[in-house]
Amino acid sequence: MSPADLQRVRAAIRDVPDFPKPGIVFKDITPVLSDGPLFNLVVGWFAEAARAQRPDKIVGIDARGFIFGGAVAHELGVGFVPVRKKGKLPFRCEAIAYALEYGEASVEMHVDALHRGERVVLIDDLLATGGTAAAAVQLIKAVGGELAEVLFLVELTFLSGRGALGSTPARALIEY
Repeated sequence: MSPADLQRVRAAIRDVPDFPKPGIVFKDITPVLSDGPLFNLVVGWFAEAARAQRPDKIVGIDARGFIFGGAVAHELGVGFVPVRKKGKLPFRCEAIAYALEYGEASVEMHVDALHRGERVVLIDDLLATGGTAAAAVQLIKAVGGELAEVLFLVELTFLSGRGALGSTPARALIEY
């Protein structure tokens, strides 16, 4: 992606103060999603990065990871696997619980979503503290997937979420 295109994407991401609670500045990517050319640029970046890993499947994290992950899977002609919040998938699931600043949450994946040894690229919109992404990494490994890389549109580097991913390769298009 050219520096000018990267700047256009960055400029479209808006800050929403005090959402979802006071003191949080939410990075709202919906303006990127609603602008066809910008959305296409971002999906193109994700697809190019994922293609280099030769994935068998793309895994996307609930919910904005579904938007990018589904588009990338389509672009690459590979399957898409959702990682969902607890209780949202209809079949037998593997679940991983993780800590939040205000409690605990869980994410799940169908036990048959990946075949042992399949190469996977994990996609989500934003890396903050890393709890949800780290749980998804654990799920992929628990069901037998071989995680090649994790890709994010945005990384909030000041929250050090990359540390939660351990040695898993990860990158983001935009860093704050």
